[in-house]
Amino acid sequence: MSRRTALIVLAIASIALATVLTVIDPANEADGNPSIIDYELAWSEERAEEIQADWGDEGEDAARLSLLLDYLYLLVYGGFLVLAVAATRDLAAERGFRRLAALGGAATIAAFAAPLADAVENAWLLVGLVEEGGIAPILGGGFATVKFAATLAAIAYLIAGLVARLRARKAQA
Repeated sequence: MSRRTALIVLAIASIALATVLTVIDPANEADGNPSIIDYELAWSEERAEEIQADWGDEGEDAARLSLLLDYLYLLVYGGFLVLAVAATRDLAAERGFRRLAALGGAATIAAFAAPLADAVENAWLLVGLVEEGGIAPILGGGFATVKFAATLAAIAYLIAGLVARLRARKAQA
């Protein structure tokens, strides 16, 4: 399978899984319920317990399912990010976009770090659903922050690559 085909398949799978995760989000169980992202960024035992109380048993079941399905999602979006960043880095090198190509290594690390942090985050959040108290919300929040920062860095690199390509096309016209 070519990298282009893999990117298309992973993009479609990412959108499909993101849709499923949105539908099963505990926020959909009742009006005003916190979302799974609120739980990811609870950062304290007290806030995590408040969120779980708001969710009730059905919301906690939805959160558990969401976190478990997220393991599949992180493989898919992670694969997409890594391949897209690698394609952007390679294109930058081919076209002589030196600064963009030089940033490709750091962007690749970010693309790998995002799903890895997501996996560890999910594990701690699942622990937090089972055990009252403890450090699970703090560690979950920390790894969620790393995930969001690394994802943002990889996406920023992809946008920079798109802008560089558009500028090069405009310059040639």
